[in-house]
Amino acid sequence: MSPTEPQAGGRAAIRLLQGYIWHAQDADIDLEHFLPRELDLPTPPGLAEQESAHVLWDTVNPPFAFFENGEPTASQVFYQFTVLRVYDERPDNTELHEDASAASQALGPLLDGTPEGVGWQLWEDLREL
Repeated sequence: MSPTEPQAGGRAAIRLLQGYIWHAQDADIDLEHFLPRELDLPTPPGLAEQESAHVLWDTVNPPFAFFENGEPTASQVFYQFTVLRVYDERPDNTELHEDASAASQALGPLLDGTPEGVGWQLWEDLREL
């Protein structure tokens, strides 16, 4: 199925945001202190109340060997980062984009509030899981 062609009917788990968060291996940082595990997003008019979006992160190997400045990534702890929401019926891509934008706006201040040295790269995804 193409992410641009919604499938009608049935529950759907959709990635809204995808990316990476990282910090130095020797930094004593627990993302639980800075990021929620759920985000309350608005429900578009005409749709039944939806459950919260889930915020997930799991430790992964660095997805690239070097940062753009040439610094090796091996000295960093990397996390795969995903924001997903389960819908009773798959919304159209316009509504999904609005949810992804709302999630991004809600996470922005939280990510900005992480300690110095925490980096992130997130983008809209909108694919089903």
